[in-house]
Amino acid sequence: MTTAAAAAITIVPRHVLGGRGFKAPSDILNVALVGAGSQGSSDILNICKSVNAAPPRGTMKAGTENLVAICDVDWGYSKVQETFGKYPAAKQYKDWRVMYDEMGKSIDAVVIATADHNHANPTATAITLGKHVYCEKPLTHTIYESRLLTKLTQKYGVATQMGNQGSSNPGVRQACAWAWAGEIGEVRRVDAWSARPIWPQGLDTPTDIQKVPKTLDWNLWLGHMPFRAYNSAYTPWNFRGWWDFGTGAFGDMACHNMHPVFKVLKLGSPIRVQGQSSQLKIDSCPNAQMVKMTFPARPNLPNMAMPEVEVTWYDGGLHGMIPELKLPEGKRWQAEGCAIYGSKDTLILGSHGADAYLLSGRTPKSPEVLRVIPDNNHYLDWVEACKNPDLRDKTASHFGEAGPFNEMVLMGVLAVRLQKLNRILEWDGANMEFTNISDTENVSTYSQLLDMQRSMAAAAAAAAAAAKGGGAPVSGPGGGGPRVDPSSKNAKEFYKSLVKHEYQNGFKLPDMPA
Repeated sequence: MTTAAAAAITIVPRHVLGGRGFKAPSDILNVALVGAGSQGSSDILNICKSVNAAPPRGTMKAGTENLVAICDVDWGYSKVQETFGKYPAAKQYKDWRVMYDEMGKSIDAVVIATADHNHANPTATAITLGKHVYCEKPLTHTIYESRLLTKLTQKYGVATQMGNQGSSNPGVRQACAWAWAGEIGEVRRVDAWSARPIWPQGLDTPTDIQKVPKTLDWNLWLGHMPFRAYNSAYTPWNFRGWWDFGTGAFGDMACHNMHPVFKVLKLGSPIRVQGQSSQLKIDSCPNAQMVKMTFPARPNLPNMAMPEVEVTWYDGGLHGMIPELKLPEGKRWQAEGCAIYGSKDTLILGSHGADAYLLSGRTPKSPEVLRVIPDNNHYLDWVEACKNPDLRDKTASHFGEAGPFNEMVLMGVLAVRLQKLNRILEWDGANMEFTNISDTENVSTYSQLLDMQRSMAAAAAAAAAAAKGGGAPVSGPGGGGPRVDPSSKNAKEFYKSLVKHEYQNGFKLPDMPA
């Protein structure tokens, strides 16, 4: 029997043996955790029971399953050490590939909470082994990886969930109920925004030489990405601010705050995108971004038309303009959220799709249109889906939905990184390509030539050279020679490298299913 086949029969579902109240001997999942730092340490407490940890914060229930293995590349990180301490019986690993090889037959499900660039590989591999997967957001680092996870999930039929926890909460359900009942009319414009980043962005690439901590396997942390020297600016936690490892505030918070938009309007791939931002750096995501995506008309619902719609994203302290109409009593324009502007009313939600309300102040009684998640518990609903095949495609953010949604989110990253083309970009979602970028044109991939401090320094160097008897002309700002753009790259090659990474260093993704 193959590993995947063996994995598929590990659990005898509760519903087969005796209903919700019956607990079969195999009804406890054996779970592996990949990425035991800040987010992973929190996620796993909501999924697996711990012998010596306080219960999760808020109204969340403590985990119910059995954690058998923990994988993290940095055993010196305090959060990782805390996770080890909370689950002393779990076997510890640094390389998830070794963990899968040694414990694959003992594992039913995997939780992935690494840096963004390392989400797809352990997730895709686990699916091909027949393992259920909970993966943190953003689901992947590239559009190709999202498409791959969507298709692999369809092929292997495992339970999946992306970690945009608000998708299981009442706000999104209320928003869909009102909108689909016709309460807001047709929608042609949407704003969504986040006050993040709360980590450093807009940084120059580190140049100082730092020694890799003995507890960190730097090569494993880099994974399939090109090698670069270690620097503490990259990890832990700050990875989100670097293009090679994260997706900036957009990839982080659009997964939460744009999800209600995706759900209410039944969106797919945009057909046009454009982006702008504060200064682009070589390696670091900008401090603030604005992206506009245009989506084609979709099939109308019985009580709601679905015309072409423009969705605009803001982050870094920018947000959608506050409406002139007075907000309802007790409501305020939040630092995180979205506004869906209908022809009859405006639907507003806060961070993670919470606290849905209508700008008019009305509270219509509309019937539920989405499945109600038990206790609104994003984690344990995935656990239940692992045990009940009937729920595999019914979790709030299963990969059949989260994959296409994550592709939409990552389109924002592409729009920002290609902004120097200075035009609206036309996107063919089915083929994952832009249709109005030629084979021969170039694009500036960062804008440090426009940095005033650098320009002044170049001018000072040119003046000093001239005062000494005339050196060679300095090209670029302050120089007098021809302007040379060191950031210029072939535009098509550049964007294709962002859509689909070249996997290096011995790492390999599974093949894309037909």
